Amino acid sequence: MSAGIEDRLLARVRALGSVAVAFSGGVDSALVLAAAVRALPRGRVLAAIADSPSLARAELAAAREIAAGLGAELAEVPVVELDVAGYRDNAGDRCYFCKQTVLTAISGLAHRRGLAHVATGTHADDHRAVHRPGLRAARELRIAEPLAEAGLGKSDVRALAAAWSLPVADKPSAPCLASRISVGVPVSVGRLGLVERAEIAVGARLAEAGIRTRDLRVRLLGRGFRVELDARARAAVEARPGLAAAVLAELGGLGLAGPGTLSAYRAPVLVPPQ
Repeated sequence: MSAGIEDRLLARVRALGSVAVAFSGGVDSALVLAAAVRALPRGRVLAAIADSPSLARAELAAAREIAAGLGAELAEVPVVELDVAGYRDNAGDRCYFCKQTVLTAISGLAHRRGLAHVATGTHADDHRAVHRPGLRAARELRIAEPLAEAGLGKSDVRALAAAWSLPVADKPSAPCLASRISVGVPVSVGRLGLVERAEIAVGARLAEAGIRTRDLRVRLLGRGFRVELDARARAAVEARPGLAAAVLAELGGLGLAGPGTLSAYRAPVLVPPQ
């Protein structure tokens, strides 16, 4: 890892003067928070996590541990994205309404605490994603993006997180529960809870079979549902006769309606560099 990566990030964060980091507990926002703790005086850094039905309880618990390990204060900010029609309708721009709601709430907290900026864990590769409406909301609210502004992509983020011994350096991405609900299917508290319970159930069933998962998604489709697993876990499931059918049947028992399928995890699509 180049020392220049670390220097650029710390310089960018130091220039903010004070910051509330929109924190999720993932590697990207954890690296921004770790940089802020290193670069800024105590009392000029705050981690803020948006707490709503779209945040899995396990992710909230993990975020608390990570912030504590970094020695950062964590504020849990209640937000109600479901009050916003554009979010509930899930017509393709749900993330715009989500980020607008979340970042507005965190910006208000930052103002009340006398912090000059709000920063996210958006990195350079995020700007190459085919569809990221949430980035538009961040631009409108003038949110800082220290990783992207310092030129760090995902591989740089993981390398620096490992160099700083962050426990989440190799953590898989864990987007919000609403990301599992297909476009056109309205978001509701019931569906969010169903996704969370389904993923817990699948993870537990596979763990009982001795199968470790890195990437696991249970997606609610217009008709039916789909379980996505990383390649290694999927191969292990398919090598166990009857296991895939048992997993799908268990999810049907939880209340997932329609036909279920098991397939490969689908990572976000990026636009090739020009």
